[in-house]
Amino acid sequence: MRVNKKYSCLPAEEKGIHIINIRAIEDIGYDQHESTLLNSLSKNPDADCKYGLYFRDGKRKVDYILVYHYKKSSAGKTLTRRVHHNDSSTRSTRQDQPLPGKGVQLEMCESEPHVDYHEDDKRFRREEYEGNLVEAGLELERDEDTKIHGVGFVKIHAPWHVLCREAEFLKLKMPTKKMYQINQTHGLLKKINSVIQKITEPIQPKVAEHKPQTVKRLSYPFSREKQHLFDLSDRDSFFDSKTRSTIVYEILKRTTCTKAKYSMGITSLLANGVYSAAYPLHDGDYEGENVEPNDRKLLCEEWASYGVFYKYQPIDLVRKYFGEKIGLYFAWLGVYTQMLIPASIVGIIVFLYGCATVDENIPSMEMCDQRNNITMCPLCDRTCSYWKMSSACATARASHLFDNPATVFFSVFMALWAATFMEHWKRKQMRLNYRWDLTGFEEEEDHPRAEYEAKVLEKSLRKEHKHKETDKEKLTWKDRFPAYLTNFVGIIFMVGLTFAIVFGVIIYRISTAAALAISSTPSGRSNVRVTVTATAVIINLVVIIILDEVYGCIARWLTQIEVPKTDKNFEERLIFKAFLLKFVNAYTPIFYVAFFKGRFVGRPGDYVYIFHSFRMEECAPGGCLMELCIQLSIIMLGKQLIQNNLFEIGIPKMKKFIRYMKLKRRRSLDHEEHMKKKQRYEVDYNLEPFAGLTPEYMEMIIQFGFVTLFVASFPLAPLFALLNNIIEIRLDAKKFVTELRRPVAVRAKDIGIWYNILRGIGKLAVIINAFVISFTSDFIPRLVYLYMYSENGTMHGFVNHTLSSFNVSDFQAGTAPNDPMDLGYEVQICRYKDYREPPWSENKYDISKDFWAVLAARLAFVIVFQNLVMFMSEFVDWIIPDIPKDISQQIHKEKVLMVEVFMREEQGKLQMLETWKDKDKKKGENCNNHSPRLSRSHSGSLSSCHSYPLDV
Repeated sequence: MRVNKKYSCLPAEEKGIHIINIRAIEDIGYDQHESTLLNSLSKNPDADCKYGLYFRDGKRKVDYILVYHYKKSSAGKTLTRRVHHNDSSTRSTRQDQPLPGKGVQLEMCESEPHVDYHEDDKRFRREEYEGNLVEAGLELERDEDTKIHGVGFVKIHAPWHVLCREAEFLKLKMPTKKMYQINQTHGLLKKINSVIQKITEPIQPKVAEHKPQTVKRLSYPFSREKQHLFDLSDRDSFFDSKTRSTIVYEILKRTTCTKAKYSMGITSLLANGVYSAAYPLHDGDYEGENVEPNDRKLLCEEWASYGVFYKYQPIDLVRKYFGEKIGLYFAWLGVYTQMLIPASIVGIIVFLYGCATVDENIPSMEMCDQRNNITMCPLCDRTCSYWKMSSACATARASHLFDNPATVFFSVFMALWAATFMEHWKRKQMRLNYRWDLTGFEEEEDHPRAEYEAKVLEKSLRKEHKHKETDKEKLTWKDRFPAYLTNFVGIIFMVGLTFAIVFGVIIYRISTAAALAISSTPSGRSNVRVTVTATAVIINLVVIIILDEVYGCIARWLTQIEVPKTDKNFEERLIFKAFLLKFVNAYTPIFYVAFFKGRFVGRPGDYVYIFHSFRMEECAPGGCLMELCIQLSIIMLGKQLIQNNLFEIGIPKMKKFIRYMKLKRRRSLDHEEHMKKKQRYEVDYNLEPFAGLTPEYMEMIIQFGFVTLFVASFPLAPLFALLNNIIEIRLDAKKFVTELRRPVAVRAKDIGIWYNILRGIGKLAVIINAFVISFTSDFIPRLVYLYMYSENGTMHGFVNHTLSSFNVSDFQAGTAPNDPMDLGYEVQICRYKDYREPPWSENKYDISKDFWAVLAARLAFVIVFQNLVMFMSEFVDWIIPDIPKDISQQIHKEKVLMVEVFMREEQGKLQMLETWKDKDKKKGENCNNHSPRLSRSHSGSLSSCHSYPLDV
């Protein structure tokens, strides 16, 4: 076949694909059948580039992907459209043109439809931005011939000199050639460690990074001038994929596009739709028969599988693949889950103690004894009748399971547990910082966010229009005052909405209890309290789950209108607002039951009413602690089961299915296109974008509150948290490895603001548990009775002591029971739980002296408990050092070794300099010893004697 002169291809010195002129195709009669034949005979180019992990040359690795949407001509199929940008002196761009169909004009102006101004503007911005990336040293390759029609991909590769330059700018610590021995334990400790390692060997992940190391490479911030210090024998693996993507992302943020009248980085371009996505690639497939070994596959097998739930996490491999920030989250989650094991064991012991002593509990035995014949006052007006205290026997016995002396011990234990957990995490964090070469790392100020830059531009344009000033502008508190005011009003409104919903549930409980009391069935009347409590808690749970999602969106919107300058500021403000709203949402119903229910009831004949018709609800005869336990357990388990697990599994699966159906609808029916294997960047594009760690941390922090704040009422909370977290770790791991795009690795040396929130919850837990024990449970009234009022030093008579008497003739008009003979006899005196004077006293129904004695004891207990536990927590904090001794020694050893390395290098330079000087001196002497009658031909050699170069 003769080749037409109209063929045009790239110059030989430029690496790329030969691009054929469209008119030449027309001249030689090129059609689809010949294309298929040529493709079948040629080697599969996708296999050479490992299906998108490398450029088309199969040598340059893809470090980052930019995705954009474009409008495609409907005239026919398009050839592969690829643009190569190399770091050569002359930059050129060549694009393939559409292949025509039969009977279609071949001129570009006729074959392509008119593109609107908006699309042109986006294309111009992309061209300028990509040109600036090439000027920054990056190499690009565009691919529009994909299975996802209308979507183009720009593959980015960072060459070696760019990686070195940026690593020096970012001060990345890289391993040097120098290796040193890690201090090992000796004697008894060494034997104990070896025994522990043998015992825990089955639960260790089979990962090379997880094995205990005896030697470590000395790390130093990368410097191009000191490349001889680093082991550069394998340049391809010196910077791993995580580091390469981080470097490219820094260049993307720094590079700007100015065609839109103002500077636009990658965040602005993404926000304005110029690019639709930007992400690094996963290392490869994680499942399949012929999958090459890679870190993603290893993580899927040894970490993101429910079958390895009993194993430790390969934290070092997680950090290597996802970066330090995500690695620290999973390390913190692992430490928290491990610390829940002793808390769960003690909680189970406390619960079993309550079960074992329930038959020996004298107050519950007195309540269940029908011989006491204690007649209680009605629980509601008119419709409710008198009732026997023995009918609440089951509630009283169940209350003892959680309201016993062991719960006080458990509250103290959990306060110390929280302090120990925080100290243990700080020590673990320091170990990770040492292992990951983060010692001395300081976070630098991040690039401004796109929204902030746009707001500053808007302000500067307004000011320039008025005053013709061009100074650099920034947002002040005056610019943000409307946003601050909106934030304040919005948060107050949301908190008020939560209180209103809780108040609505209270109305529901009161009205439902009254309605069920009218029920004609005896079973309905006997189970009023259980029915009302269960249904109200379920309503609370549904409302909490719905409002959690709503408050998350509102918190993000309130943070966006503040226009924080950097991503770090944005994240911290978002965390504060979201935590405040979700904390109030989750714990308000529990606070009501713990501290307000039954406190403002009044007394028979003088009850407190809501809207003059609904009487405030009372606690059960055994106290409100049992109801608090039911409320806490259902909300905690419901949130963990529905919100944390089902939502995390179901919603991503549903989104993935919707995207799959959309792509299937848009996909061409061409068989050749359908059979082509997807590139790596196409597969990753179909994954869910990474939305940050805030939701993951938030659910664990709320759970930490359930475990610590009201643990006195529910000792089994740590156990349920432990069971949830065992699943949560593997669920999050599977989500990160298989369902999310690979996030950009972010360096971090701690968990940030979350640590302060955890400390705050730990301090608040001491205060809340002190009040729960003293005011919600009957622990203090029992102690007061035992040591002040008991005649024989036992708890006999305690129930009668806590009940006051009421003469039924003192009922207000219209509030007495409609059926006073419901018990079969006429009632003259009924009992109610309170410390008041009897009706035969001079000051009848006034608060008695017993009330003030119990109140004083309760307040004294709160003060003593709070100060004692706080002191013990501070003592634990003080006695446990934040930095482990061996780690501090290793850090000091690294500094000494680094100094030695530089001193040896300096001495070597000085010795070399002295050697050169001696050589120069000897050469000068040799030249002077020659005869002065030198011929003209020897003058060059003489001059060369004195021009010996000195290069230190």
